[in-house]
Amino acid sequence: MEKQKLGTSTDRVTIRHVAEHAGVSVAAVSKVLRNAYGVSGALRAKVESSIDLLKYRPSTAARAMRGRTYTVGILVVELVNPFVPVLLESIDAGLDKVSYKSMVGVGRAAMKIETSMIESMIDTRMDGLILIGPQISGAVIAEYAKQIPIVVLAHHEPQARVYDTVNSDDMRGAEMAVEALAARGHSDIAMLSYFGGQSPASVVSVAREAGYRSAMARLGLGDRTRIMRLSHEPERREQELVNLLRQENRPRAMFVWSDLDALPLMAACHEAGVDVPGELAIIGYDDCETARLPFVGLSSLNQNPQALGLHASELVLSRIEGREEARHILVPPTVVLRRTA
Repeated sequence: MEKQKLGTSTDRVTIRHVAEHAGVSVAAVSKVLRNAYGVSGALRAKVESSIDLLKYRPSTAARAMRGRTYTVGILVVELVNPFVPVLLESIDAGLDKVSYKSMVGVGRAAMKIETSMIESMIDTRMDGLILIGPQISGAVIAEYAKQIPIVVLAHHEPQARVYDTVNSDDMRGAEMAVEALAARGHSDIAMLSYFGGQSPASVVSVAREAGYRSAMARLGLGDRTRIMRLSHEPERREQELVNLLRQENRPRAMFVWSDLDALPLMAACHEAGVDVPGELAIIGYDDCETARLPFVGLSSLNQNPQALGLHASELVLSRIEGREEARHILVPPTVVLRRTA
């Protein structure tokens, strides 16, 4: 069969061109692109060779007209948290197994921006959405989930019926942090959280605060329960940490809701000459890359982002394939003790 030649360098290569070049049917090329079951190695090699030679890129618009775009939108609250890029990589790895691509948007912790981006992702015919730490309420998410398959991470709402959730077991993780400090002989254990106002139970920090209170009560330390809070304004936090360390009744050990604040607390201790862990033991949550550096050595709760991302990608793909019953997964965290506790 004579291979079809493209007229000019600006002609767009289509799936039909790939099929003719490889000497197979359009349906066969489609199966390779979808990573469909039953595709032989020989067929895959032949089609992928033609795709590479012709520099074929599937048209998202054309795929949308046929019902699928093979894209998943990912909305993150922010990118400053070093835990997020690792999570994104694990989600991408899960999607890539079936030749799905992802597009990432940043909501910047603003509900208006989040809703606008979700609506744009729906309008561009993405097949599903993964939301990471959204600021919008579960009720709003549920409305969007009627239009598109949705999986939410860092959002505890096990009663949700139209979308799925994947979370670290934040309540149990906080309990483990307190237990680890108590096992080191500490009884004056406070928690450092942030000012959440009337945050719903779905918020990660609220679940961790519940775990802290539960563990303190179970260990007979309920009367020593203290939750100290930092404001949302970054420019105020540094001074708030300084003020905390100057308190006469400063706690002997602290569980910090996230490494995002545990690391600045360590820096404030260094500046103030407070020995860690000699005068103040610290354990965070996330086990980010910085925490693992030898000269940092922050004790922390590892959330297993690889498992979180894989579960999220599997759930959104099965939603896309038609699953309707809700699934809510809790991934057990692990205590990683280093020099700060």
